[in-house]
Amino acid sequence: MTAPRTIGVALLGLGNVGGGVVKLLEDNAAAIEARLGARLEVRAIAVRDPDKLDRVVAVDRALLTTDVDAAIRRPDVDIVCELMGGTTLAKDAVLAAIAAKRHVVTANKALLAEHWGEVFGAAERAGVDVYYEAAVCGGVPIIRVLREGLASDRVESIIGIVNGTSNYILSTMTESRRPFADILAEAQALGYAEADPTLDVGGGDAAHKLAILVNLCFGTTIDVAAIPKDGIDVVDPIDLAYAEKFGYVIKPLVIAREHGEPGTGPIEARVHPALVPSNWLLADVSGAKNAVYVQSYALGPSMYYGAGAGMLPTAMSVVSDMIEIARNMFARAGSQVARPRPTRVRPMVPVGDLRSPYYLRFGVHDQPGVLGQLMTILGAHAVSIAQVVQDGAPARRDSDTPVWVVVLTHSAREGDVRAALGEIDALPIVREPARVIRIAT
Repeated sequence: MTAPRTIGVALLGLGNVGGGVVKLLEDNAAAIEARLGARLEVRAIAVRDPDKLDRVVAVDRALLTTDVDAAIRRPDVDIVCELMGGTTLAKDAVLAAIAAKRHVVTANKALLAEHWGEVFGAAERAGVDVYYEAAVCGGVPIIRVLREGLASDRVESIIGIVNGTSNYILSTMTESRRPFADILAEAQALGYAEADPTLDVGGGDAAHKLAILVNLCFGTTIDVAAIPKDGIDVVDPIDLAYAEKFGYVIKPLVIAREHGEPGTGPIEARVHPALVPSNWLLADVSGAKNAVYVQSYALGPSMYYGAGAGMLPTAMSVVSDMIEIARNMFARAGSQVARPRPTRVRPMVPVGDLRSPYYLRFGVHDQPGVLGQLMTILGAHAVSIAQVVQDGAPARRDSDTPVWVVVLTHSAREGDVRAALGEIDALPIVREPARVIRIAT
């Protein structure tokens, strides 16, 4: 009986995802071998501290090393799996693996978003593949869908929830009406949010993922730093209550679409919380789940939903990439699907030219003529009003409690809205700066 072929793997990092990869390879070894016709075997694991005791899985200590380069260059290693995170040591390790003619699997969205051209240029020259399903939406196979399932189609727009931490916080705020700070602390205690949550709640993590999606959908790289983004900390419980009155829920979205001529026009890309109509599918995506809604020319609308993070869902995507690479190796065909086509330089729509309807909440003094002043300034800046709600007056006219005026606009240009709000916020009648949340369309 012929012994099954074996594909050697080097893991760089043994945190939650790395531990999940080890567990899946062990628990599902028979199923993987049956599907692939070969074994995936971990030959080396690079870690910072080989003596660490509290690992998520038990591993043979002989596999552990602190020498990343030695793990990469082992002659019995075919695939290097980068799970270190960050954009410095991880970048060096990925480029070293490519230079050593090793195929690469990574879950590192920041590395790919910021160094896409360098990484894939090196892979193209070396004739190796870089797979990255786990970099966006964890266990949701959105990368494979865009790269392969919709390869014959043309994506026109995407709207998604791609950060589970932000979605968990807003979902819990919606259910409980408790403040952002309280829910954030709870999320940190449960392990849903990092000790420093800035990257998640501020939109940075979502922007990295959006940059990758934009490249796949529209064939262009974009500067992550140039993506407009607002964090979810702009949302207060009162905004959730008003959103519900108007028939919306508030969700943390990434949005991208192309404008003008298909394939050549400018790209709109943005990250921010938004009011989502309560009858949309995305409105029902709650907790730490992720979802991406895709509008394409041939298929029309489609949505992809599931666990966006977690040890085993993310590890599943990583191991699936390993299996795909192994199939390519056996077929003696370097998989061109994992080496993106050369990207065209396409401009981004300037922030000031972005258009959407808006939710505006003003905290003002209770006095005659306030509503007229607000509407006059908005109208002067070409911001058309769809609905207005004004709260009742405080118990005393001289109270410090502001009166809330909430406005929903028709589609308006961002630059015009910001100009109007700058003028309004300077009025003596205004007690608090305007709260601005876009409305998804």
